[in-house]
Amino acid sequence: MHLKKHIWAGVMIALIVAFDQFTKFLAKKYLLGNEPVTFIKGVVQFNYAENKGMAFSMFGGARWVFVVLTTVVCVGALIMMFKNKFPSLWAYWSIGVIVAGGIGNLIDRVLYGYVVDFIEPTFVNFAIFNIADSAVTLGTISLMAYLVLDIFKKDEKPAEENDG
Repeated sequence: MHLKKHIWAGVMIALIVAFDQFTKFLAKKYLLGNEPVTFIKGVVQFNYAENKGMAFSMFGGARWVFVVLTTVVCVGALIMMFKNKFPSLWAYWSIGVIVAGGIGNLIDRVLYGYVVDFIEPTFVNFAIFNIADSAVTLGTISLMAYLVLDIFKKDEKPAEENDG
C-alpha cells in the first residue's frame, strides 16, 4: 500500500513541477518584453515578471539563502513523506503539493537567479504569481484545514476519555 501511495505522490509532484515549468517557459517565450495579455477581462491577465525575492518580492538578493532553505525544507518533507511520518493521506498529499511548488520555484532560482511570475489578478491589487506559488498556497490551505479539523476531531472524544 505504501509503495503505491509513494509512486502516485511522486507522479503528482512531477506533474505539478512540469506544468509549472511549462507555463513559465511559455511566459518567457510569449510575454517577456510584451504588453500584458488579458485572460479574463477585469479578473486576471498574464504579465511577465521576474521575482528575485520571496512572496511579494521581499528580501530580494537573497537567492542562495532561498535555494538552501527551500532545498532543506523540500528534502525534509520528502523524507518525512516517504518514511510515512504524516498521520493521514490528507496531510500527506497536502505536503506533496507544497513540495511540488517549492521545487518549481527552486528550479527557477537555481537556473535564473529569480522566479518567473506571470499570473496577475486585475480585480484587486495583488502580487504577480505563478503555478508553483499557487501549489504552495493551496497545499498550505489544505494542510491548515486538515490540522484545524483534526483538533476538533480530538475534542469530540467521549467525556470519560477526556476526564482521564
